[in-house]
Amino acid sequence: MDVRDLENPRQEIEKAVVDGDLQRLLRLSGMLHGHYCPGSALGVKAAVWSMKELGVKSTGMEEVIAIVETNSCFADGVQLVTGCSLGNNALIYRDYGRTALTLARRTGEAVRIAARPDALSMEEREPEAMALFKKVVKERQGTVEDDKRLRHLWIGISFKMLDMPDEALFNMTRLKIDVPSYARIFTSVKCSICGESIMEPRARLIDGKPACVQCSRQEYYQLAGDGMSVVAPCKTAK
Repeated sequence: MDVRDLENPRQEIEKAVVDGDLQRLLRLSGMLHGHYCPGSALGVKAAVWSMKELGVKSTGMEEVIAIVETNSCFADGVQLVTGCSLGNNALIYRDYGRTALTLARRTGEAVRIAARPDALSMEEREPEAMALFKKVVKERQGTVEDDKRLRHLWIGISFKMLDMPDEALFNMTRLKIDVPSYARIFTSVKCSICGESIMEPRARLIDGKPACVQCSRQEYYQLAGDGMSVVAPCKTAK
């Protein structure tokens, strides 16, 4: 194996951004997201526009920060194109429920791109797809054939959206923001109850000894499909 071939794992994505190859990027996004849909297509387009507007690349080392305001399909398109993810600490999630992305340099120079309301309302443009979306996704009552038909329609709609002008889908604003500091690397400690390793600032003290949140039976934050919430402590430890 030639290590030089592995030094830039994002080179295919970077080339597609420079070339404006949105179809390639949406295909790659589909590998992460699991299917094609208008939301991920919007994420791809918003991310490409913001990266070109700022003239940035990302190595996943926090030199570029992406702030998303929704945990929907849009966020996966953003993560794929920008290289900013929860795992590399370059993605910030704000539970605003808005289809919007702010991409920023370390200097604070940033671009915010937000989906226009008419870009998200497709009942008139795509009545069959939206009726199936309601039945299959919202109500969870669709048949296997309904699901198959919706996925087929989503493919056509998603790739068609790539050809729409950015200005028809988004509002773009240039701004200056306060960028968070680089993520700190914390010391790990051992939970005195379950024995697992935990990040020190997440540890709780029980009888003067460190314990993880679960073993200490305290409330914790959770990001799930319906957004951020505080979860009550479990009754039994793992």
